[in-house]
Amino acid sequence: MTQIASEREDWKNTILAGLANYIDAGSIVAGAAALALWVEAYSLSNDLVGLIGAFGPNAIAAGIGALIGGRLCDLFGRKKIYQYDMLFYAFGMLWLVFAVNIWMIVIGFFLVGLAVGADIPASWSLIAEMAPDKKRGKHSGVAQVLWYLGPVVVLLLFLLLEPLGMLGARIVFAHLALLALALTFLRSRMRESRRWEEAQASELSAKRGRWQDLFTREHIGSMAFLAGMYLFWNLWAGTNGFFFPYILRTVGNQSQAMSVAIQALSFLIGMASIYFVFMRYADRVNQRLLFALSAIIQVVGMSLLAIFPLTLEVALLHVFLMAFGQGFGAQCFFQLWSSEMFPTLLRSTAQGVMFAVVRIVLGLFSFFVPFLTATGFTTLAWILVGFLAVSGIIGFVWAPRNEGKSLEQLEAERA
Repeated sequence: MTQIASEREDWKNTILAGLANYIDAGSIVAGAAALALWVEAYSLSNDLVGLIGAFGPNAIAAGIGALIGGRLCDLFGRKKIYQYDMLFYAFGMLWLVFAVNIWMIVIGFFLVGLAVGADIPASWSLIAEMAPDKKRGKHSGVAQVLWYLGPVVVLLLFLLLEPLGMLGARIVFAHLALLALALTFLRSRMRESRRWEEAQASELSAKRGRWQDLFTREHIGSMAFLAGMYLFWNLWAGTNGFFFPYILRTVGNQSQAMSVAIQALSFLIGMASIYFVFMRYADRVNQRLLFALSAIIQVVGMSLLAIFPLTLEVALLHVFLMAFGQGFGAQCFFQLWSSEMFPTLLRSTAQGVMFAVVRIVLGLFSFFVPFLTATGFTTLAWILVGFLAVSGIIGFVWAPRNEGKSLEQLEAERA
């Protein structure tokens, strides 16, 4: 009975921490879905649209939040950051709920991005440190399932509330704000990470958790590998968000309902892939080979759009392959490996630095996406194939073999 209760507590902690991913992805998709309404209501220029995209939760603001929040996590503990951070998130989201002009939207999006970014390293570190040693991948996968669930719920809410126009968007934002407030209460009952407490109490803690300790040859190499793998995948993912609606409009001039249904289907396929592949095998099989399989599937899926005419059948096969491949690919492994490849008192700091680099570069890159799309759809598709191939090569060549090992064992091996 004690073991069962302990397992339930482990899963409860994982879900409460992993809901940061639900809020992160939900915020991004909610903003994207509301963008058309804002453009119409406030006559937004292309520059302002670019500003919202670049400084929102998908890019620069999240990167800054991760950089600050990750460091604070290692200094003061995971619980303080991931609990009170949700209050800050709710405050930012309320700016979007009650926005009456464009600057309230810009401010709200920036605050939401900061909060989302700060919560990510806190939550990912906590999940890894609280999960059983031989189930760390499985618990990390739950956070990724929640990352996919956020967009599904938001998309369906927008579809149901479409007749309400701007009011419908406000309701979607309000549901995210209420969830953040509920999380603040629920997370207050969680305990601090035992591994962080033990590391903090160690006599060597002052020598292991300094900012400059992160910039050793070993840690810089790990950060370069992880950030490089994740960055090139994110360049595809960020650009995909721009051109995916184009696919849905082009193949048979799909309706809004069909577009939402196809997008929701892609997220549901991704969730199934995480559960049936990543969560079941990441702790037991060769992670390098699993990652390579994911990369190959995604390269093939993206190549379809570069090689074949853009028919509905090709688009649906593309959606299936990309969603299935993503489920056990770069996003999942970045969360898992970034939690495993650094000592406890530098874990969140390292994640914050890497997340900041990736999101900020993605934000800057988003300014050039319209120019890339102007080069022609086939050219853009090949560029995105290249991004996925580079990410896959980096991940395959430098992937660690951490399956089944405890965090302490991995730290001892590094030392």
